Amino acid sequence: MTQVQLYDTTLRDGAQGEGISFSVVDKLHITQKLDELGVHFIEGGWPGSNPKDVEFFEKAQNLTLSHSTLVAFGSTRRVKAKAEADTNLLALASAGVKVVTIVGKSSELQVTQVLETTLDENLSMIADSIGYLRARGLTVFLDAEHFFDGFKSKPSYSLRVVEVAADAGVDAVILCDTNGGAMPDEVTAVINAVRQVSDVPLGIHAHNDGELAVANTLAAVNAGVTQVQGTINGYGERCGNANLCSVIPDLKLKMGIDCISDEQLAKLTEVSHYVSEVANLIPDAFSPYVGSSAFSHKGGLHVSGLRKWAESYQHIEPTRVGNKPRVLVSELSGKENIIYKAKEKGLDLPPSGKEAQKLLQQVKLLESRGFQYENAEASFEMLLHRAKPEYQPPFELVDFMLVVEKRRRPPTKKNIEEMLSEAVVKVKVGNEIMHTAAEGNGPVNALDEALRKALLQSYPSLAQVKLVDYKVRILEESVGTGSQVRVLIESSDGIEEWRTVGSSTNIIEASWLALADSLEYWLLKQKGEK
Repeated sequence: MTQVQLYDTTLRDGAQGEGISFSVVDKLHITQKLDELGVHFIEGGWPGSNPKDVEFFEKAQNLTLSHSTLVAFGSTRRVKAKAEADTNLLALASAGVKVVTIVGKSSELQVTQVLETTLDENLSMIADSIGYLRARGLTVFLDAEHFFDGFKSKPSYSLRVVEVAADAGVDAVILCDTNGGAMPDEVTAVINAVRQVSDVPLGIHAHNDGELAVANTLAAVNAGVTQVQGTINGYGERCGNANLCSVIPDLKLKMGIDCISDEQLAKLTEVSHYVSEVANLIPDAFSPYVGSSAFSHKGGLHVSGLRKWAESYQHIEPTRVGNKPRVLVSELSGKENIIYKAKEKGLDLPPSGKEAQKLLQQVKLLESRGFQYENAEASFEMLLHRAKPEYQPPFELVDFMLVVEKRRRPPTKKNIEEMLSEAVVKVKVGNEIMHTAAEGNGPVNALDEALRKALLQSYPSLAQVKLVDYKVRILEESVGTGSQVRVLIESSDGIEEWRTVGSSTNIIEASWLALADSLEYWLLKQKGEK
């Protein structure tokens, strides 16, 4: 079986993506996660370029890695400099690692137009740098930058770079599609051409500017490369790098290459979400394999098939990559969606009964009025419970009133005005009417505070529930201020999070519906856990 090494460059090339910046602590934590995933090489950064990466390699000496080897990245020696005096090479040699990767030009035009030196000098820079690092007992990989573009303009020079690197003792040459413009058939043809001049181990480093980084990586593996470079979630310069969260399962599940173990593969979704969290980026719901929508099912025919045969609309078993299937409920749903979702929540609805059909019609009616349950599963679960004849809600709204006014602050703060929102709420809990009032930063906050004030007397544990996100979407922009609005609220008790939805032409009513669903859902959950 073909052996393929996984080389992760999230901490260096991935960090070059717009909006991404990792602290030293971030990089240390991600390194440990990548080790758990079973990545063979982890490129930690460029110790010759900045103090943060120097600090990282110093602190990384204290890490205990079970599967991975840490790699330091740098470049060939400077033009007309001596390798033994080059500060970049000296930093690599003293980084405390056993493996280094250096980048060198493999395109004639890049050498003459960007590096501004001769073609022979560039070859000497590559050979001298590899020789210097190898003499210090280091494993050396060469990132042959712009290789595929260079091969198009002058293939003989790009091939000569590979030969020179191999003669200098390089351990592998990584062919880089630096501008991300290559096509899979080109990748295959170029690798075949390289194989005619050298048997040095090859790798692939593909960028995603043509949306082909993963395809080019897999084509390269088919053509015989033994190292694949990429980043978690495809983070990187411009459009990013080859996404290892797709490459890894493609290699293992589609191509039969056991690059990591089954147990490690099951951590893939966790690692993907962890890195996005550390990068302070929202996980891509539509990312293959690891996205929350990767195994989501909305169409009624799909869900019907899924209930009968799990592989009917899923190309793999989601748990193999640490993900799970999701069934969505919307106006496009069929009765099977309702039955499937009810079963997930521990409620059995008979396929031949009327309950599921009634719920389906209710969902379609509510969605026509602006509700949407795909991302508000807590509200959908409340629909299921309220459909049961024996269900008794923990509280019922009697009425509420809101006052918003502009007030001038005391004389000591002249000419400073502030908006004041006050809510008055009447809520029935059991046989008792709770009548409370509260102020807030805005009408929704005031309503939230007044409702909690009323309910905390009977349900003190509600103090744990916090509103963590509040979104409003205008559904009919052409109607102006009288348009239908949808409010989506995300709440948390510090352990779990859930989302609820409300819709109305009145933003306050829409907010109330979502807020009431959130609190009622949590109370219902607490009752079920006792």
